[in-house]
Amino acid sequence: MFNDMPPAIRARMEYLRELDRKDRASSTAQKTRLHQVPPETGKLLAILAASAPEGNCIEVGTSGGYSALWLALACRQTGGKLITLEILEEKAHLATETFAAAGVADIVELVAGDARELLGGFRKIGFCCLDAEKEHDSECYEAVVPNMVAGGILVADNILSHSEILAPFAASVMEDNRVDALVVPIGSGLLVGRRN
Repeated sequence: MFNDMPPAIRARMEYLRELDRKDRASSTAQKTRLHQVPPETGKLLAILAASAPEGNCIEVGTSGGYSALWLALACRQTGGKLITLEILEEKAHLATETFAAAGVADIVELVAGDARELLGGFRKIGFCCLDAEKEHDSECYEAVVPNMVAGGILVADNILSHSEILAPFAASVMEDNRVDALVVPIGSGLLVGRRN
């Protein structure tokens, strides 16, 4: 999956990392910054998605499409498809360009809109990554978990970097008997749960 990564995906990942570096250095980019995961987080997401049981693979918060490229690698491995949700038009446009440039538009479906309104329509979820507005993680989690297959994997990013916002959410997931969960201290911190 990683050793034979297609050059087009590798090139687009590098392009997005460079764009993100420039955005982080610019004081005017704060409103639309990409907020991408680091490569080690992307790799873990790909491994988890490739290991998840059969079912829908969903990402909440596409941004420029960087983490979706890691998930697309997993989908290519499993023969699945990725559905990724993005509410901001500017980011959805960049992600569409990303999927075309990386040659993954055939396995990635970008859905524009508010995940809180869309998630309830998905059934048989085998993998879900939550990486959008942190204030909405609890609401998205509650829309996803009842529709996950047994053994399905849910990941929420930024659990450690945004602990002031996400600590109550993380605590509630840890006490939820529908999932087995733990915090993985990689990147900005991932909350990883497996549906019972």
